[in-house]
Amino acid sequence: MILKSLCEGTGINAITRIFKVSKNTIYSWLSKFSDLKEVMLLYSLCMQYITMVVEGDELYTKVNKNVPQEDSMGWTIVFIDRRTRFLWLMECGKKDKQLFKNAIRILYDVIKQTDDFKLFTDGERRYSNTLFEICFELIYTGHRPKKTFEKGVQVRLKNKGERKHKPGPKPKKYVQPKPEHPETINDIENSDIHANHTEAFNASLRRKCAAYRRKTNTYAKNTDRLQQRLDLIWIKHNFVDKHFTTKKIPAVELEIIENGIAFEDLFYIRIAI
Repeated sequence: MILKSLCEGTGINAITRIFKVSKNTIYSWLSKFSDLKEVMLLYSLCMQYITMVVEGDELYTKVNKNVPQEDSMGWTIVFIDRRTRFLWLMECGKKDKQLFKNAIRILYDVIKQTDDFKLFTDGERRYSNTLFEICFELIYTGHRPKKTFEKGVQVRLKNKGERKHKPGPKPKKYVQPKPEHPETINDIENSDIHANHTEAFNASLRRKCAAYRRKTNTYAKNTDRLQQRLDLIWIKHNFVDKHFTTKKIPAVELEIIENGIAFEDLFYIRIAI
């Protein structure tokens, strides 16, 4: 009941008053689930997938104190599978190159297990730039080798650099940020390029986690505690609850496990340290 309340937007202080439990007990549970999340993610990355469509987006909250957005440690990158709503990543930190690198490295592990991979973002070019640094091939055609994404990888993003007041032809609404492998089949329609499911999840996260709620002072005290809360929500979303749209547990729909896992059973999973 305590863990479910934490995932429904109740703060730590409120939990201690309602359930008469100490903060240290709750923090020890969150620490266990944070370790368990790493194991379950590695297990998910061992599976083979035929095709994968992933949407990427980010949201922001305050950490410790109110600072300008660019200096906040509460920027959170979210990657979600469009078909099953499986969350591949919820990583928080300062919005710098290191945060994007950590996120893309996990995404690259997904790419290595997938034959046909598509990534759609909301216009943040650092997703494609960082992915291109890690996931590229050299095409030899008798001239200077050409750098492209690996075979089967496609990336599209919204062109947020559009300026309507400038003269000349109107820029494209959606762009292909980096060259793709010549053997990659381009089967993406403009209507498919969006991050609507990620944005919907971000809206629900502001309800599920008090630290992300707008116009309040219930922000996180430090990044580690915020990440532990995100790890708990990650496990509950992927392995415990049925998604309200698909009516299926994301991990079951993605065929990672056969049946969902109850919160009570998660406490019995042992983790080697």
